[in-house]
Amino acid sequence: MSLLITGLVIWSAVHLFKAVSPVSRGKIERKMGTNLYRGGVSLVIIGALILIVVGWKSAVPQGLYAAPLRPGPVISALVWIGLVLFFASQFSGNIKRFVRHPQMTGTLLWSAAHLLTNGDSRSVTLFGGLAVWAMLEIFFINRRDGRWQRPEPAVIRFDIIPVVIGTAVFAAVLRFHLTLFGVAPY
Repeated sequence: MSLLITGLVIWSAVHLFKAVSPVSRGKIERKMGTNLYRGGVSLVIIGALILIVVGWKSAVPQGLYAAPLRPGPVISALVWIGLVLFFASQFSGNIKRFVRHPQMTGTLLWSAAHLLTNGDSRSVTLFGGLAVWAMLEIFFINRRDGRWQRPEPAVIRFDIIPVVIGTAVFAAVLRFHLTLFGVAPY
């Protein structure tokens, strides 16, 4: 479990650094150069992901609570909406007019879906940890950026694209969830 926790802590710290200390981040990036800084950050994030995956696989799950829901339409809807929101963050569409932090909100929905269907220690650590990270990210970004300026209306295709991508990724995850993660999603 320690590898999983270490990976989550590194993942969270690296991602939170920009929102928590933008001045320090900017100084380091200027000193290193943008490409070297981004490359280094990318390598640290990849390392964190490797620790998370290895930690997940090596952790022996212990029951913490009885999951209140089973996989089904409610959980599928949460995951699908979470994926659409996650991808909507990359487009200047109308979704961003209604959701200030679509990527973090999507991560929260995805995490909630998994916490509602998994009550074991490694699931709570992973999905709960990512939910805490997303909430902290929202808090620190709001503190850094101040009051939200709602974007102007956008062309509808910038909303259709993340729906199509999110739906395609959702379908692929449904299809390969058992193979990739060892758990049937339905």
